Amino acid sequence: MIDEPNSETRENPGAEPGAAGSGLLMGMIILTLLLMFLGAVYFDRHSGWFNKQVYGPYASTSQLEEYQPKSGAAAAAAHGKQVYDTVCGICHGFDGLGKPGLAPALASSEWVITKGSDRLIRIPLSGLSGPMQVNGKDWSLAMAPMGAALSDTDLAAVLTYIRSSWGNQAGEVTAESVKSVRTTLGARPQPLTGGQLKSMPE
Repeated sequence: MIDEPNSETRENPGAEPGAAGSGLLMGMIILTLLLMFLGAVYFDRHSGWFNKQVYGPYASTSQLEEYQPKSGAAAAAAHGKQVYDTVCGICHGFDGLGKPGLAPALASSEWVITKGSDRLIRIPLSGLSGPMQVNGKDWSLAMAPMGAALSDTDLAAVLTYIRSSWGNQAGEVTAESVKSVRTTLGARPQPLTGGQLKSMPE
């Protein structure tokens, strides 16, 4: 007597695939996609094992341009901006618009856009004390000689940057001019008042 196949081993050629098989396949697809996503997140957060200082992400081509090597006038402007951001920007604002109660604007300032640069050079070398007017506003300043510790080249670069930024269109300040004014002032100049500064030639 031949035993009939039980229900577990009986084949039914017309039957559709079971739900268990298709569910397993779908689960494997979802798991694969999930692992691929997690791998992409890991690589993104770890820069794909590349050095961030070399392969840093940039938001735009103009941002990337800021990091490219420069020469000539572009190099001098970039150096002046770097000194400004380090020494001057905290008080006068990185946009040159000043900060209320702290420091006046350098943009369109009559003390900045002068024909000559000698009077402007004296400000960071000597510092300021007492009241003065800037762009029609009264200020009572106590500015330290922030430029006294800078080299002639660095001070010339930052003053040139100030005189050519935020709409200012004044001439270059040279390291020779800074050296000449520094020599005239001597080793320990006293802070200048607004009145003294105004009486000095540009």
